[in-house]
Amino acid sequence: MVYRFRIILDAEEDVFRDIEMLKDSTLEDLHNTIVQSFGFDGTEMASFYLSDEDWNQGEEFSQFDMGGEVRLMNETSLDSILDKDNTKIIYVYDFLNMWTFLIELGDIAEVEPGRDYPNLMFVHGQLPDSAPDKDFVGEEEESTSEDIFDQGFNTNDYDDFSFDENWN
Repeated sequence: MVYRFRIILDAEEDVFRDIEMLKDSTLEDLHNTIVQSFGFDGTEMASFYLSDEDWNQGEEFSQFDMGGEVRLMNETSLDSILDKDNTKIIYVYDFLNMWTFLIELGDIAEVEPGRDYPNLMFVHGQLPDSAPDKDFVGEEEESTSEDIFDQGFNTNDYDDFSFDENWN
């Protein structure tokens, strides 16, 4: 089987690539295909993340073993994390610039005899000179009366606190 993906740069301008990959290809294979199809030099680190329908970032799949509990790209096949019900993943290339791509599995098709995979099917738009700016916004938490900044403490006036100055 062949997985058909649309890989979209998370930017205002429409920049995307449509590619086909064999279902048993690894995330590392997908990474290499993305790097080539968008014209990156491939020298920067990258990760994939599972995503839900609202593009919320989930479990990470790293390029290298960094000593944590993170699964590795080269050990994870596409069909082990993607299917008709789980179709979205996020790809981040170059953690200093945060090139972010939204990847969606659009179709699962039969292998076409004589076709080489991976297959770059369609190209739209050119990569900008620099990564699009990101607004990193965390989830809003409901503030409570226990919040220290809502209790009237003046953090610039330490003389009112009752602790010994030689407390070390």
